[in-house]
Amino acid sequence: MNPMTYNVVVFLIIIVLTLIVGLIANKLLTKIVRKSTEVMTKDPTNYKFLKHIVLACIYLVGFGIAIYAMPNFRALAGSMLAGAGIFAVAIGFAAQHALSNVVSGVFIVIFKPFRINDRLNIQSHQGVVEDITLRHTVIRNFENRRIIIPNSVISNEIIVNADFADDKIVKWIDISISYDSDIDIAKNIMREEVLAHPLRLDPRTPEDIEAGVPEVIVRVLSLMDSSVNLRAWAWGKDSVDAFILSCDLLESIKKRFDNDPRVEIPFPHRTVYVKSGELNKIV
Repeated sequence: MNPMTYNVVVFLIIIVLTLIVGLIANKLLTKIVRKSTEVMTKDPTNYKFLKHIVLACIYLVGFGIAIYAMPNFRALAGSMLAGAGIFAVAIGFAAQHALSNVVSGVFIVIFKPFRINDRLNIQSHQGVVEDITLRHTVIRNFENRRIIIPNSVISNEIIVNADFADDKIVKWIDISISYDSDIDIAKNIMREEVLAHPLRLDPRTPEDIEAGVPEVIVRVLSLMDSSVNLRAWAWGKDSVDAFILSCDLLESIKKRFDNDPRVEIPFPHRTVYVKSGELNKIV
């Protein structure tokens, strides 16, 4: 076997071994991440990001050894060092965005403005953080589509994180009643329905309970042309429970109002005055 053929065989063997090691490492690290995050209190963000770093190092080292094993590539690398200054500037410009994404990803993992499984609202997108890689963040929206956002972009955006620090979510249950309705009866119905829901959460502190603060607050929000607007505060343990809670309460309160003659959901009313002279002209 001549030296050129030998070098090519060694190069291919190293590439294949690198791919095999990367595949095995990916499966092992995925299994470790899954076991490490089985407990709900554990955050998978650090584990997944570390997995991406380890895999990147494996491929970089493996491909670097493969290139070094080829004398022709070594000679090419030596000749390129002659123009190292220009080459470094070119590489710097080419890798500027890639490096900014990596640095932004590291900062996201360290400072944790959001974590994996957090529910985000960014720009016009809403969804759940599925993964944070070295280059981008993957968000799964509520239509089960993936939104890929570069780390450098998402780190500079204003983000609404529904799960940051405190998972509790309050939902405003806004319902309008007519001016002829009994406000006290309507408020009691809304309060009873919130208290009866199994996903309802009591947000009061021990001090609030001792001071006699009601568990569910219902207030008159505004007086409109044809309606009196009421609002009840309903708390859920997280955004999912709060969404289900609000949908169920709108339905159950509406049914209670329909069955109680003392409460009416209003419709817009208009009173039209027509002068007799103008009416004759129209006729």
